[in-house]
Amino acid sequence: EFLRTVPGLLMVTEIVLGLLVWTLIAGTEYFLYPAFGWVMFVAVFYWVLTVFFLIIYMTMTYTRIPQVPWTMVGLCFNGSAFVLYLIAAIVDASSVTKDLDNHNYNSWAASSFFAFVVTSCYAGNTYFSFISWQSRTLQ
Repeated sequence: EFLRTVPGLLMVTEIVLGLLVWTLIAGTEYFLYPAFGWVMFVAVFYWVLTVFFLIIYMTMTYTRIPQVPWTMVGLCFNGSAFVLYLIAAIVDASSVTKDLDNHNYNSWAASSFFAFVVTSCYAGNTYFSFISWQSRTLQ
């Protein structure tokens, strides 16, 4: 049922495209360039956490742990993912040049594009999390 909602579809998109971001970079000699190490950290970290939250939402585990303010957790998670992914996408895009390593150029350019797409997905989920959090606070 969760996968039929817009936040659920955005979360699946974040997982699929986030996987593309870090696999495109991981297939190169990214460790020679610290900027790509930062992008890898952000991409892998939020990919793992997004998979974790998708499992929580799909299994409805959040209903069994009512002590946790899930709307606030979702807002903080999506907000931090949006900000750090935006920084990582900008770092990724600004680090892509043919001068660095010509045979990795296409992978890095593609990872930069997908990083911006994932950033927009996290921005959308941040918006929906904010609406959800705001509606719970007004009650």
